[in-house]
Amino acid sequence: MPNVAEVLREHVTLTVDCVDRLYLNAYVPRLQNEGGVVAFLLQRGQQIPSPALFADITAAFKSKLHQLCETHAIPWIEFRKGERKDDVVQPYRAAFTADEGVVLVGVAQERARAWAATKQMHERLVHFTFHWNSVYVNHYYVYLIDPEWGPAFIKICGYAPYAAKVCLNAHEWAKRRAARRGIAWTALDNGFLDSANPSALQTVCDELTAADIQAFVDRWLAYLPLPLTTDDRATGFDYRLSILQMEVSHTQVFDDPQRGREFFEEVIRDNLDLGRPDRIQLLVDRQVRTNTPGRFSTRVITEGILPSLHVEYKRCHIKQYFKEGRALRTETTFNDTYDFGIGRGLSNFAYLRTLGQCINSRLLQLERVAHDCGLSRSRLTALTTPGRTPAGQPAPALKLGDPRVSALLAALCLFALTPEGITNRRLRPLVAQLLGIADQEYTARQMGYDLRRLKRKGLIQPVTGKLCYTLTPYGRRVALFLTKVQARILRPGLQALDLHIVSDAPPPLRSACDALDTAIHNLAADAKLAA
Repeated sequence: MPNVAEVLREHVTLTVDCVDRLYLNAYVPRLQNEGGVVAFLLQRGQQIPSPALFADITAAFKSKLHQLCETHAIPWIEFRKGERKDDVVQPYRAAFTADEGVVLVGVAQERARAWAATKQMHERLVHFTFHWNSVYVNHYYVYLIDPEWGPAFIKICGYAPYAAKVCLNAHEWAKRRAARRGIAWTALDNGFLDSANPSALQTVCDELTAADIQAFVDRWLAYLPLPLTTDDRATGFDYRLSILQMEVSHTQVFDDPQRGREFFEEVIRDNLDLGRPDRIQLLVDRQVRTNTPGRFSTRVITEGILPSLHVEYKRCHIKQYFKEGRALRTETTFNDTYDFGIGRGLSNFAYLRTLGQCINSRLLQLERVAHDCGLSRSRLTALTTPGRTPAGQPAPALKLGDPRVSALLAALCLFALTPEGITNRRLRPLVAQLLGIADQEYTARQMGYDLRRLKRKGLIQPVTGKLCYTLTPYGRRVALFLTKVQARILRPGLQALDLHIVSDAPPPLRSACDALDTAIHNLAADAKLAA
């Protein structure tokens, strides 16, 4: 099988970067604190801010929504506990023939964070204090077809503070915009399988902005009956959008599905340690400390015969899977933007998209470099024998099999994609750990000598204006290739051939070599007898 870099270069027919699923929160900022709740009740004409008004608002909202369904013959269904809502809705969507409109309204009782009130009496005066409470209340799922976005839904909570959730798919938005511009494409589930003009298709995907998302929400909130009236929203009790979940995808379609499956399985085998803290920080460009929350792990999940690779950083989820047996989908999902020090406001949409694309790109680059890291014979000879630099400085050998060299190269692999520089202080404890010795036993002077010979062999180079080094492309290939050779070939091979290692069942390599020795001995003995 060709290496990963060759497959991605020669066997990918379409590459598309696009935002996939968007899950947004529409909330009313002024209803997020007790003072705002009191102001809302007072502006509704109440002399005493009584929570009884909340029940009236909820009943009126349900009545108006039910009336909308009756007027336009929109199905109204009650979701049962535990059933998958998309499965229930799909037949209604398939039967819906209009270009736009509400497909159905579904009701489900779900947990929500809502306002509760406590009544207090001071002589003849009544006073209410408001506090947050977790309650089960009705949520109304409005499934719709939008001319710009296609299938989507808005979930509205029927109780104060009347939050709403909006679910969109940016691939569907890109499909409709591309079709209006005359760009031919073939669908791959909710993505793209091929296109007559890939560059124009990518341009369409890149054109999505926060304003397009805001326009969708404004259009449908103006059409649907809401708990908050037009007057409420005009007096400052209006909705604002924040990002609850955002998926940024990179799709690569293969010309041969079999080639793609083989490639993906090879990639998984080489990257089972991506979830380790020292490697995940290379993908997300964030420092991972001992107190960083979250589970750092790599999981391989198989559905049928198709595996998928899952890496987690805090609440961020990085996933690779083989989509519909045709394409490699690399996908970063942001479940909490604060994991990256970014606010949840919709204004951060463009930055999050760029960040997700960078994470996807780093993962693919890491896989490409890790698998395409061979060395020519002349380069290997120059590396493992003493020599001199073009300036005449001595360049000591990096001897293959030497424990210190092996530990040094393995430690360099951890800096394969990091934006931080390589320093004596950062590299020395890693090398000492790989040698199995205390940090003080591998001295700063020894580390300085090793850094000099790495530099003179061309594996690292100084960073201008800083007291640190960075890996060269050649150094990255050398570190990955020789570390793999040591771990996968030399160490297990030499252990298998070592006669001093006794085992109940001899390793297959030792048995094969023993059989070869016996055959050669018998051949030589037969030759002597014939002579």
